[in-house]
Amino acid sequence: MKLPKAGTVEVVPSILSADFGSLADEVKQVESAGVKMLHLDVMDGHFVPNLTIGPPVVASLRKHSDLFFDAHLMITEPDKYAPAFVDAGANNITFHIEVAKNPAKLVEDLHKMGVSASICVNPETPVSNIRDIAPMCDMVLVMTVRPGFGGQKFMPAAAQKIVEVRQLVGEKIRVEVDGGIDSTTTQAVVSYGADTLVAGNAIFGQKDRVKAIEAIRSAVK
Repeated sequence: MKLPKAGTVEVVPSILSADFGSLADEVKQVESAGVKMLHLDVMDGHFVPNLTIGPPVVASLRKHSDLFFDAHLMITEPDKYAPAFVDAGANNITFHIEVAKNPAKLVEDLHKMGVSASICVNPETPVSNIRDIAPMCDMVLVMTVRPGFGGQKFMPAAAQKIVEVRQLVGEKIRVEVDGGIDSTTTQAVVSYGADTLVAGNAIFGQKDRVKAIEAIRSAVK
């Protein structure tokens, strides 16, 4: 399964805000809205102050969904644990420049495993830190909140880095944005150059998930 080509704007539900007691049903609801990708938030309680899921949950969820799985590894040792998430069914591994020991090798290894690779920058990290690695990746993720918890307030200054990232990678690489994305912030980030919109609370925090996704799509138009 391949990452959708850059250029088309995709709304990507983040399961961090979903009901984990009925996760398969939650995913089916967003699937019915025609989304292509699902964002899997992996936190280790060390790199970020929260704990979420590991490979067993990804493997279980894979049995119930054919969506493209983007595993966002908010962990201190992505080089060590990325293969386990690939084996569990992740189609893309997103890792942080702040902790990757050898980002170029990790991207190369992920491509050899048959999956795509994404580099992520936190709000305080300058785009210059990914200048060499970003063109090697399939997608770049710009965080517009500090990673660790859902429902945080969108950081406009961090979002403006999307412009610099888009200039860096051109039009053939996806630029993803995560943090405070909803119908009120979507238009700005798309105008900056983002084409992959991760939304958690704005979707799973609403009773009608399909309507919530359509509201974000409508804001793009």
